[in-house]
Amino acid sequence: MNIFVAKLSSRTKSEDLEQIFGEFGEVTSAKVIMDRETGNSKRFGFVEMSNDDEAAMAIEKLDDQELDGSHIVVKKARPREETGGRGGNGGHRPYRNRY
Repeated sequence: MNIFVAKLSSRTKSEDLEQIFGEFGEVTSAKVIMDRETGNSKRFGFVEMSNDDEAAMAIEKLDDQELDGSHIVVKKARPREETGGRGGNGGHRPYRNRY
């Protein structure tokens, strides 16, 4: 199960997520998402656990708990929506002639 973790402290590292979720079962991956430009934490991440029952227990026990001074939000991650690419045209607004 893929788990979304939000409201992380800027000090929380991927290894910290792996350790705390590992108390509930096998963690196959743990990643704090970092800003490419600044290198700073975006203050959310994802944890993948192989056993759904263990993942559900981790979600139940860790949601709204304190980690590195922040009360974290933990829930089952939603699947990524297909967006058709990474366009930067402002939401596909049609061209309007201003004259």
